[in-house]
Amino acid sequence: MRISDGTGALTLRFFHFNKLQQQGFQRGTRIRCYGEARPGAVTLEMVHPEYQRLEEDTAPAVEECLTPVYPTTEGVHQLTLRRLADQALQALEGPHEQVLPDWLPPDLLEGFPFTGLAEAIRYVHRPPPEASVTQLLEGRHPAQQRLAFEELLAHHLSLRRLRHEARAQRAPVLEGDGALRTALLANLPFQLTAAQRRVGEEIATDLRQPHPMLRLVQGDVGSGKTLVAAVAVLQAIEAGGQAAVMAPTELLAEQHYRNFAAWLEPLGVTVAWLTGRIKGKARSVTLAAIESGTAQLVVGTHALFQDEVTFARLGLVVIDEQHRFGVHQRLALRDKGRKNGLYPHQLVMTATPIPRTLAMTLYADLDSSVIDELPPGRTPVQTVAIPGSRRPEVMARVREACGAGRQAYWVCTLIEESEVLQCEAAADTAELLREQLPELRIGLVHGRLKAAEKEAVMRAFQQRELDLLVATTVIEVGVDVPNASLMIIENAERLGLSQLHQLRGRVGRGAAKSSCVLLYQTPLSRTAKVRINTMRETNDGFLVAQKDLELRGPGEVLGTRQTGLAQFHIADLLRDAALLEPVERVAEQLLHEHPDHVPHLIRRWLGQAERYGAV
Repeated sequence: MRISDGTGALTLRFFHFNKLQQQGFQRGTRIRCYGEARPGAVTLEMVHPEYQRLEEDTAPAVEECLTPVYPTTEGVHQLTLRRLADQALQALEGPHEQVLPDWLPPDLLEGFPFTGLAEAIRYVHRPPPEASVTQLLEGRHPAQQRLAFEELLAHHLSLRRLRHEARAQRAPVLEGDGALRTALLANLPFQLTAAQRRVGEEIATDLRQPHPMLRLVQGDVGSGKTLVAAVAVLQAIEAGGQAAVMAPTELLAEQHYRNFAAWLEPLGVTVAWLTGRIKGKARSVTLAAIESGTAQLVVGTHALFQDEVTFARLGLVVIDEQHRFGVHQRLALRDKGRKNGLYPHQLVMTATPIPRTLAMTLYADLDSSVIDELPPGRTPVQTVAIPGSRRPEVMARVREACGAGRQAYWVCTLIEESEVLQCEAAADTAELLREQLPELRIGLVHGRLKAAEKEAVMRAFQQRELDLLVATTVIEVGVDVPNASLMIIENAERLGLSQLHQLRGRVGRGAAKSSCVLLYQTPLSRTAKVRINTMRETNDGFLVAQKDLELRGPGEVLGTRQTGLAQFHIADLLRDAALLEPVERVAEQLLHEHPDHVPHLIRRWLGQAERYGAV
């Protein structure tokens, strides 16, 4: 239908329209409508606007408050949600202490610009006409901040409570005589860094306690976390326990297996290896060794927590790249080790540095350690960004590096040609490079290869039988080739910052000067420019993580979208970072002065989600 106000015309378009509605739109009827105006065939158009008929000769009533626009879902209309919100707000009209008790005593909120809970809720749903719309849309109004503060507090208290409950559980005391650890360190061709020694000591102290260790170790790519984990594993074995190391991919699990076997088998430690790929007799033998306890260390993927796996005396669980596992998977492995009322100690490692603000909030139940220095001899990787049009220069650079006896990676971001995404196919790239650089030995690895083929190519590269490895992002974590000093990343603008940083960490592992070339397609979006500039300016994983957090938000950075963590209703960890320290302070006071309020707060904001924290 066409409407006009004397200054111009507008077309309203409806798809669901009954007879009754048609009668309401006679020529000459006055209506007020709201919707998104889009260009139409003749005039601007509004599709399915909200509308209101105005009576003859009466001025439209001025609304008493701004109109909220709620996020809707199929089958639930804006008007339904507003009606429900109205009903809820009417329930607040009585004495709201009974309907919605405020569990934050006023003395705790002194110095904050916050109102009471009921006032905050009323304001957020029905702001007065003079309210600052900008402030409300950005979530920075004191009424919204009051709600965000309470939500962050509930999450923090929930994690604190879990930590308290974990402390109340019992764990085997893993003292050990130090013989195996001394032997391992004596066999190494290098000294541990001060940071590795400090973190190792923190873990050793935790393992001697009669309650389960829950420690998160963060360390940038190449900082030597695996060796610190090996020392902890030996402490568990010296004390007569078993240890399990779990990695998210077969490639990474196999690399851990090789490292641990090389370090520990010469000391007489039996290292077993278990993934979904091991079948038949070999699997039965491994399972029997785990159950009898002859396998002192078991390395594997999530196959470790399947029902058929039984440990004799699991004392320590090490989980690598923990954000790649769902919460329930980690819980299952912890429960595996439960014997006679004792729980195993847990060491959680990540090479994805977590900004301090996030760690404070989301890992308040874990003790946190940071390995903040790289081993001596590691040279910072120089990063340059080059447009795809200059590819021949990049090929010449690869030829030069490999000619000098070094090795290189060429990373493609998709396997198959896709016109839409303009990504170079890994297979085509490998073919092209073989034509252009016939003197080089070139290998190809991607996610569609069978595991055995992938392993054979990776091993050939590690043993210097290949000069150039063309790969998809499957090499993001865990591949260790000290002789590789050059990495080319195609379509770098398509990858997130932490992924780019992880990939770059595959070079710079030896003493040779290493470079990372970011090949990008123009034009670059604003975000892509920020990402590429960040990579050029810093090698510091924590700075990269902070920037990544600003660009992508916490759920993405931590890989927690699927785990129920970081699913805040009102709070936003980035926007509300300034509230995190006061939240800790108020949590402390609440626990001491009003402990009976804590369960109510947690139930209000987390409901059933708190069970995730049992991990």
